[in-house]
Amino acid sequence: MIGQNKKSKRSLRVRSKLARNKGLPRLSIFRSNFHIWAQVIDDKHGRTLVSSSSKELKTKGAKTQQAAAVGADIAKKCLKANIKKIRFDRGPYLYHGRIKSLAEGARQQGLQF
Repeated sequence: MIGQNKKSKRSLRVRSKLARNKGLPRLSIFRSNFHIWAQVIDDKHGRTLVSSSSKELKTKGAKTQQAAAVGADIAKKCLKANIKKIRFDRGPYLYHGRIKSLAEGARQQGLQF
């Protein structure tokens, strides 16, 4: 129960910081034990603009390598859709491991947070 409380507090803290800049699309991340998903959401209109996942890419290798591939893929899709700057919504997850790998993969392709 203690872990859930920390997780919800972290999620609220991250969301409150994201609410400051509503003009930019939001890169939202979800991870499970086996896969990682990323989607860019336009909060003004409530639509998903682009999305990518390790399930969709069917990449092989370690989970961090798969996350980096998802980050690179989402960045390519964003740049193709003329989205250059985003807000990074890591949700309740720590900026560590797969989340960090996804973010670095997206930054290497030219996406700005």
